[in-house]
Amino acid sequence: MNPTHYLLFAAAALVAADAPKGPPLKEADAKPPGQNKVTIIVKGDKRVIESNGIPDHKVATFPNRGNPNAISEQKYHLEVPANPKPIEGGAGGRMMSAWGVALNGIVFDPGTAEVYNDGDRSNPWHYEALMSNTEMGTTPKIKVGLGLDQNHGHVQPNGAYHYHGLPTLLLERLSGGEKKMTHVGWAADGFPVYAIYAYAKSEDPQSELKKMKSSYRLKSADRGGDGKETPTGKPDGSFGLDFEYVAGSGDLDAFGGRSGVTPEFPKGTYYYVMTEEYPFIPRKHKGAADPSFSKQAMDPHSNLGGQGGPGAKGGKNGKKGPPPEGAPK
Repeated sequence: MNPTHYLLFAAAALVAADAPKGPPLKEADAKPPGQNKVTIIVKGDKRVIESNGIPDHKVATFPNRGNPNAISEQKYHLEVPANPKPIEGGAGGRMMSAWGVALNGIVFDPGTAEVYNDGDRSNPWHYEALMSNTEMGTTPKIKVGLGLDQNHGHVQPNGAYHYHGLPTLLLERLSGGEKKMTHVGWAADGFPVYAIYAYAKSEDPQSELKKMKSSYRLKSADRGGDGKETPTGKPDGSFGLDFEYVAGSGDLDAFGGRSGVTPEFPKGTYYYVMTEEYPFIPRKHKGAADPSFSKQAMDPHSNLGGQGGPGAKGGKNGKKGPPPEGAPK
């Protein structure tokens, strides 16, 4: 082996060894508890998405050791601008709404409610549900992670199944298993959402397809926390605050998108791209998110983005599940 190659391999192995490992994703080997129902129509200047929140693909068995909630029907009535416009500087801050919705009516909600040391949820040090596209995060009192399945989805206490990352089986169906630019949903601000691939030259649909790379990377400086309310040590991807945006380091902007032509928008549009690395699903909006995506509007009792307490119920028709291993009794 070339000495340089050996050093690079050794360095990569050390990084991999230092990275925390969560439990594997749960196998999606169970049928959803009902028929998927979704309609998407344009009414005036709005695109209206109505859904019962039941996925159209296999899921893991819920409840499970990492997730105590059962999937149950929802009554989503979501609206996005049919002709979205960006706003200056975009929309920043921690979202108090779902980020978007997939074409099958399942919500995209990448954030979590779990924070360092199981502290107050206003603490900005929120855990990442995914530490990579194949592993899931852990919290101090939930050693088996958050029960995410192969679709990077799990269930909230109100029975809402939602995605924290790439909707694997939905993407497989929509793409036909092919390498192509695949439209998978709509962001809450109305811009379209694609998954993984886009044209290498954003304005040239004849250019090669390229797997889009995020422009976020792990910070190099130690976290500098106190070990009580804020974590210490080197950033490893366990928290959203472990990452920083570095302009030009990837293909996408700080909002997780770019402008260009797409199969559905041959004249061009701004669009988001879900990626295999952080942030997986974008965390910001280029335009103004519609109020229908607010968590209170979707369900005043919902806890989208969080795990829920031990033995939580999965909606009206859900059944009570066992507490996650390691959860407080």
